[in-house]
Amino acid sequence: MRVAEGVDALELTMEFMGGPSVIHPTLIWDDHEALLVDAGMPGQLEALRQACERAGVPLQRLTRVIVTHQDLDHIGGLPALLAAVEGPVEVLAHADDRPYIEGERRPIKMDPARWAARLTELEPRRRAAIEALLADPPRARVDRTLADGERLPYCGGIRVIHTPGHTPGHLSLYLERSRTLIAGDALVSEDGVLQGPRPGVTLDMATALRSVGKLTGLDVERAVTYHGGLVERDVTTRLAEIAAGA
Repeated sequence: MRVAEGVDALELTMEFMGGPSVIHPTLIWDDHEALLVDAGMPGQLEALRQACERAGVPLQRLTRVIVTHQDLDHIGGLPALLAAVEGPVEVLAHADDRPYIEGERRPIKMDPARWAARLTELEPRRRAAIEALLADPPRARVDRTLADGERLPYCGGIRVIHTPGHTPGHLSLYLERSRTLIAGDALVSEDGVLQGPRPGVTLDMATALRSVGKLTGLDVERAVTYHGGLVERDVTTRLAEIAAGA
């Protein structure tokens, strides 16, 4: 899904506990760099490769991956991706989520006890696969940590915004050239309308809403949410309403 020049919200179909859903890693590129924001689920490497090719950027062009946070659908595909790209790929994330991404700590939402009740609802083969994943979560190195307010000099400028709440180290990104907000899971969208963070998967809702307030001062023309995709309607208005609790 083309968002702007040099920006594409990829579409990958995933399935974890419930039925299939679509997630949107974002590809950003110019003549010098190709960056991917988040890497999808385990087992999605070929789908990711094909999505990049449809956007006109071969996977082998990737130079950096920015991880918005530690959740499985954002880091699960990272180990296979790093192994598949022949050249060096720098991985960037916030320091507060780094130990969970690198495997020093278990990702917060991958505690088996969190999923125990729902696992009993699955057929045995599916349950065994998820139990194995929870027992040995994906992990990958983080080469560089990012700080709130930092500006990355890639692809027209990328501003880093620390938006904790969904996880402690959640990041959102503002693409200066196209005035695009990449919201990760700080926000979701439905039918092209921006929505607030989802309570059921947000660790600290009060902090998450304060984080949305940090986004209201940006000159945003469009937003990409990981769950829901591209939003081009009333973005700044909705940011203000969500931050105010509306």
